[in-house]
Amino acid sequence: MSDWLIETEALCRSFGKGKKALNELNLRLPRGGVHAIVGANGAGKSTLFRILLGFMAPSSGSARVLGVDSQALGPAERARIGFVNEEHSLPGWMGVEQLIRMQRRLYAAPGIARWQEAMLEEVLGHFNVELHQRVSELSRGERAGLSLALALAQQPELLILDEPTLGLDVVSKRAFLEALLFSGQQGGATIVYCSHQMEEVERIADQLVVLERGELRHQSSPDDFCQRVRLWQIEFPFNAPDLRGLPGYLQSQVLDGITHLLLLDQDEATVAAALKELGARRAVSADVGLDRAVNAFLAKNHAAPRRQKKNESKEAVHA
Repeated sequence: MSDWLIETEALCRSFGKGKKALNELNLRLPRGGVHAIVGANGAGKSTLFRILLGFMAPSSGSARVLGVDSQALGPAERARIGFVNEEHSLPGWMGVEQLIRMQRRLYAAPGIARWQEAMLEEVLGHFNVELHQRVSELSRGERAGLSLALALAQQPELLILDEPTLGLDVVSKRAFLEALLFSGQQGGATIVYCSHQMEEVERIADQLVVLERGELRHQSSPDDFCQRVRLWQIEFPFNAPDLRGLPGYLQSQVLDGITHLLLLDQDEATVAAALKELGARRAVSADVGLDRAVNAFLAKNHAAPRRQKKNESKEAVHA
């Protein structure tokens, strides 16, 4: 059995002439833990999920899930994969109890026998879902909870979550994350989680995967990524000079006369010396949170000229 639950090799997917949603993507995710995939809109996250689930074929390259080519997934492999998307698409005409019975029959069938009633009840307990209701009568947060409960009750080895808390209110989002954290402690599923909410990623993720225009730009723990980025607060005697030429430059702005500068992968002593050369009267470095670090990283690459991006992408991936 492979150590990698998900493995892609030179994976490409093109749409139209020259439009690549995935570009030579080499990604390996081990079994266990929560792997958060983040990136700007158009980074290729949803395309990657469609290929991994066998809903879409790659233009070239390959993707393996649970040791099987994603294009050859059969019923036995699909029974080991759970999926929850942002729409929480469930048949609205069905009753909640009816839907649960249908799923129970499917995953408790001979040869599959994966259904775990206790997990269903535990996860539903985080939400105000009544069995007599129709699915169409549930709020968005309640549908999200039902989707998660059904996916976890099948005891998946791999659970893929594509923006599952999008559009949820604070209470529903908290309930969803608490249920997810509980399931991770009890069920042992490997979770691949896509979200734009960095506070969620920081709370639940063991590993951070950053995609940029279909390419892997970074892969490590969230803490390791934050350590790569430093915030410098700088006081210049007059107007701040142009800092965009500094090595590792991500972002800068002036607030109340203090320049706030974000740099990637730079030695502090070297930066302090360079700032002094530029006339800094005072410069102090500080840690930065995941939200600010990821947003600056993505915004800089998003705005960079295409040729510059191509050169930088070869240097940015750190396992």
